[in-house]
Amino acid sequence: MLVSYKWLQEYVDLNGVSAEELGERITKSGIEVESVDKLNAGVSGVVVGHVLECEKHPNAEKLNKTLVDLGDGEPVQIICGAPNVAKGQKVAVATVGAVLPGNFKIKKAKLRGEASHGMICSLQELGIEGKLIAKEYAEGIYVFPADTEVGQDAMALLGRDDEILELGLTPNRADCMSMLGVAYETAAILGKEVQFPEPAPSAVSKDASDYITVNVEAKDDNPLYTAKIVKNVKIGPSPLWLQGRLMAAGIRPHNNVVDITNLVLLEYGQPLHAFDYDKLESKEILVRRAKAGETIETLDNVKRNLTEEHLVITNGSNPVALAGVMGGANTEVSADTTNVLIESAYFTGAAIRKSSKDHALRSEASARYEKGVDPERVRAAAERAAELMEQLAGGEVLSGTVVADHLERKENKVTTTLGKINAVLGTELEMSEIEDIFSRLQFGACVDVDSITVSVPSRRGDIFIEEDLIEEIARLYGYDRLPSTLPVAPFAPGMLSEYQKKRRVVRSYLEGAGLYQAVTYSLTSREKALQYAIETREPVELSMPMSEERSMLRLSIVPQLLEVLKYNNARQNESVAVYETGTVFLGNGDSELPEEREHLAAAITGMWESHPWQGEKKPVDFYVLKGILEGLFAKLGLEERMEFRAAEVEGLHPGRTADLLLDGESIGFVGQVHPVVQKDMDLKETFVFELSLKKLVAAETAPLAYTSIPRFPSITRDIALVVDKDKTSGELQSIIREAGGKLLKDVGVFDLYEGDRMEEGKKSIAFSLKYYDPEKTLTDEDIAKAHEKVLAAVKEQAGAHLRG
Repeated sequence: MLVSYKWLQEYVDLNGVSAEELGERITKSGIEVESVDKLNAGVSGVVVGHVLECEKHPNAEKLNKTLVDLGDGEPVQIICGAPNVAKGQKVAVATVGAVLPGNFKIKKAKLRGEASHGMICSLQELGIEGKLIAKEYAEGIYVFPADTEVGQDAMALLGRDDEILELGLTPNRADCMSMLGVAYETAAILGKEVQFPEPAPSAVSKDASDYITVNVEAKDDNPLYTAKIVKNVKIGPSPLWLQGRLMAAGIRPHNNVVDITNLVLLEYGQPLHAFDYDKLESKEILVRRAKAGETIETLDNVKRNLTEEHLVITNGSNPVALAGVMGGANTEVSADTTNVLIESAYFTGAAIRKSSKDHALRSEASARYEKGVDPERVRAAAERAAELMEQLAGGEVLSGTVVADHLERKENKVTTTLGKINAVLGTELEMSEIEDIFSRLQFGACVDVDSITVSVPSRRGDIFIEEDLIEEIARLYGYDRLPSTLPVAPFAPGMLSEYQKKRRVVRSYLEGAGLYQAVTYSLTSREKALQYAIETREPVELSMPMSEERSMLRLSIVPQLLEVLKYNNARQNESVAVYETGTVFLGNGDSELPEEREHLAAAITGMWESHPWQGEKKPVDFYVLKGILEGLFAKLGLEERMEFRAAEVEGLHPGRTADLLLDGESIGFVGQVHPVVQKDMDLKETFVFELSLKKLVAAETAPLAYTSIPRFPSITRDIALVVDKDKTSGELQSIIREAGGKLLKDVGVFDLYEGDRMEEGKKSIAFSLKYYDPEKTLTDEDIAKAHEKVLAAVKEQAGAHLRG
């Protein structure tokens, strides 16, 4: 909302309060003033001049040589290039020494050999936006009315000697989308009275009801409709003060009748519409829902298709306006209009919002109806517009107002207590102070001991409950005056839960290992929703998705991480390693909310190491990612409880994929992305893992125990075991670790052989076993006993024997 400081002074006495100070005080009361702008900032020396003579420039076809009277002495010669300059005009002249917007200084000059002592200005050159200038002056200079006095300050005549406060209104403060609403607010803040306009048009003896009837079918959408008739208007330009107020508010002037409806909209916050009465071709106004297949051409010359959800104003049969949004071109007020019907109505926000949204058509009127207007100003606004049309357009206002009133009026009373007010605000206010605040707001108040009942006026549609009243008290009392107090509660120091601590450990480790954290969408497409899911359930579909690509809640993080790799690869960043801790959503049926689970996932592609100077390159492979996971498990103290077991996962390479098992329970997977998927996404070899973060970090681990550095030597034994090809090294490793007892400290694979010298269906896996005792030096007998147990266990449980 753009508020004119000079216009506001007509309603509230602002003596001693500058525009800047007023902006600060309004902001402190809860409505942000985003800026205070001086319309003529930096502009000086612009006066009204009278063009005495005008002829073509002798040396330039597109220039004119004029003689201009500036009212302070001898006329001066000015060269002007405007196509519409002419003898007898009153124009805005920047005199020699004047300064225009952009610090443009006017000096004496010669243009094609002819002296020029000043500049005849267009409105754009005076700092007014082109979109706010009346069409007849958009391509040339502005011409003042013929009776304008020469030598006057042109900027003051145009209303540019003003300051504009821009209010950043929240949706609940629709009452301040009008000058009267801002006046109420300003008067309450300053503790002053408000001077209201009191419209009283001089009605002629003829009755408006003889010229028009009003019927409303859609009573829920339009509970109140009023119509007034003004005859014999003379269409013409609005007076300068009216044009200036509209331009300052961001509205382009059109003609006196249309400009009056826009002025009253700004003043009262009540949208009006002026119909050319004769073009209605009817004596009836019927408000109804549109019929399927109906159309209307609106004032912007666009033909619009209507549905039964759109509210329209009709002449009894055909639509003449899209209610509350924009009028129809078939009843537009034009230069030959003589009789006007003024519409002032109360439309519900839902009905107007639907029409505005469906037609992508937002207007000053629709913006106010959507947020809510004051129904008690509907008639007063129509009277005000009729009065101005009488004064500024020479109209004759017919007696009476034709009304269709189905509005249900309810008195809004809210009660609160002094105790609650002080308890919420932390203040020690007296009831007399509370009464004074509501008096300044012009709310009726009735006190009963320590409670107060407030009658809320219809203009404040945002107040319903006692907390709303307390907010009004707080902002008028002054937020900066409220005491600062600490909340009363048992003291409990903040700390991270065990889950949060371990999650930080996971993130820290992965970043230390060279992975970057990613944050991806939780929404995905139906096609990707089920890909790589650890647990498959019917995905949850959004009822109103942004797009098909974001229509489902994800069951896995991996598809989004692959999109991250694809995005980076497309921009020549071919070596990428990313991880994400995020939520997946498991559906629980149509009537229940999905179950949310936190997962950990990672994806790597490209080169893992590259040292050109040493000539070393290591591309990523399965064992890079497996090593990262093993390091993570060791960091969490779970390395001996985790197992990698060969598996098949849809979308992953069948021979390079493993299940991740914690104490024998699957918690996720690790593997290479299937070559077909890699090709489709234009990726090189890519490896991923995903697991349940909750199960990982929730696993209980033994307390950290420190051991001294061994004082006695360890002994290593290597064994090569021949086993069936379907046996995995992980299975054998588990058997060896369990059978080795307390002397066996470490087991590792160092060789795999499947050559021609092995019998059919067999392979050889070599392990290195490290034994030591922290209390003594091991003997050959000690090692032999432990080693025999290992060999017996692998033979019995895995059918393995030593390779000869």
